[in-house]
Amino acid sequence: MSTTAPNLDRKLSLLHATAINMIDMVGIGPFVVLSVVAQIMAGPYFLYAWIAGAVLSYVDAMVWSQLGAALPRAGGSFHFLKEGYGEKWGKLMSFLFVWQTMIQAPLVIASAAIGFSQYANYFFHLNFWQEKAVSGSVVILVIALLYRKIESIGKISVFLWVGVLGTMAWIIGGGILHGNFLEPIKHMNDGLFVKGNDGFTLQHGFIAALGFASVKTVYSYLGYYNVCHLGGEIKNPSKNIPRSMFISITGIAILYLAMNVSVASVLPFQTIVNSKFVVSDYIKALFGPTAGSIATVLILMVAFASLFSATLGYSRIPFAAAQNKSFFPFFAKVHPTLKFPHRSLLVLGGIAFAFSLLFRLKEVIDGILAMRILIQFIGQAIGLLLLFKRKGKTFFPWKMPLYPIPLLVAILIWGAIFFSTGYKMMLSGLIVISLGLIAFFISSKMKWIGGETEIEEEEEKA
Repeated sequence: MSTTAPNLDRKLSLLHATAINMIDMVGIGPFVVLSVVAQIMAGPYFLYAWIAGAVLSYVDAMVWSQLGAALPRAGGSFHFLKEGYGEKWGKLMSFLFVWQTMIQAPLVIASAAIGFSQYANYFFHLNFWQEKAVSGSVVILVIALLYRKIESIGKISVFLWVGVLGTMAWIIGGGILHGNFLEPIKHMNDGLFVKGNDGFTLQHGFIAALGFASVKTVYSYLGYYNVCHLGGEIKNPSKNIPRSMFISITGIAILYLAMNVSVASVLPFQTIVNSKFVVSDYIKALFGPTAGSIATVLILMVAFASLFSATLGYSRIPFAAAQNKSFFPFFAKVHPTLKFPHRSLLVLGGIAFAFSLLFRLKEVIDGILAMRILIQFIGQAIGLLLLFKRKGKTFFPWKMPLYPIPLLVAILIWGAIFFSTGYKMMLSGLIVISLGLIAFFISSKMKWIGGETEIEEEEEKA
C-alpha cells in the first residue's frame, strides 16, 4: 500500500524560499547575543565570532544543498538521514531525528517566544507571570497565522521579510550616518596578536573564546536550511533550494556584520557588554527615546517573523515521517481544504506553548545546539558521504564544489561547537538520543512504526 497519500502543492518561489529562510535566521537571537558575544571575546575582535558563524553556515549549506536538491520533500533531514544510512540504519537515524524534533523544535519556538516577551520589558517591566502570558500568546498567534494555504503563507513571509530588511537597514544606516562606521573594523586586531621572539602569535585564549562565542553566533545563523523542510512545496527545487540558502547566508552575514560595526561605532564597549537592550539603546543614543521605542517595536516584529518561519518549517517534519510510516500515522493527515499538515502544526504548537510557560531562556541556546548537532548536522553530513558512495555523483543535481572537503570541514567545526556547549549540554543531548533509542526499539517491537522506505524516483526537476 502506498504511503504517499496527499501531496503538497509546489507554490513557493525562490523569493518565497529566500524570505522564509532569512526571517527564520534573523530572530531575537542577534539582538540578544550581541552583548554576550562581545563579553566573551572581551575586545573589538568580537566581530571574528560573527565571521566564524558565517563560514560554518556556508560549508554546512553545501551539505544541505546537495541533499535538498536531490531529495526535495517535506521533512528535509528526515529523508536525508533515511536515504543516507540505507535500509538497515536509515530507519533508526530518521526516527531519532523526528524524536528530537518533537522536543527541540518546540524548544526553539518557545525560546523565540520567551525572548520576545523578555525584550518587551523595554516597555512594560513585566513580572514573571506577565512574561509567560506574553510568550504563550505569541505562540498561539503564530499558529493562527500558519493555519492557512501555503501560497498565503508565502505572501505573509515576503511581507515580514521586507520588515526585517527595513529594520536592519535603519540600524545599519544609523552607524553609517554617525560617521565612525569604519572605526571598529580598524581595531579588530587590537590586542589580538602578541609580539614574541618568533614574531607575532595569537593572543592566549583567543581560540577558546572564539569557540564559546561562536556557539552564540551560530545560533543566530540557524535557519538557512529551513527551505529543505519545505522541499515538497518549492518550485524548481533542484535550483531554488541551493540558491535560496546561499543568498540567505550572504545577505544575513552582511547584515549581522554591518549591524555589529554600527553599534560598536556609536556605543562604548562597556555599554555594549552590559546592556540588555543594546540595539534599542544604540538607536536611542543616535535619535532619541522615541526612536529607541520604535526600534524596539521593529525588533519584536523581527522576532515574531522568525518564530513564524521556524514553526512553519518544523511542522512539516512529523508529517513527512508519518507519511513514510516512520512515525505515528496521526501526523500524516493533510487538511482537506487548506492542504497543509494541520495536525503536525497543532501538536508542535501545543508543546511549544507549554514549554513557553515552563522554561526560562537561560542556557536554551546551548541546549538547542547540543541536542541537534550529533544527529542532524554531523549525522546528516556522514549520511551524505554514505549516499554518495552508493548512488554516485549522477544522483545529485547540485554538486558540492571540492567534494568532500567542505563536508569534512563542516563535521570538524560542528564537533568543536558541540564541545564548546559545555559538559551539561553535551550530556543533555546524549540523554535525548538515548531515550530516542529506547523509544525506537519499543515502537518497533510493538509495531507502532514500520513499512518500507519509499523515495519517489520521479522527483520534480523542473
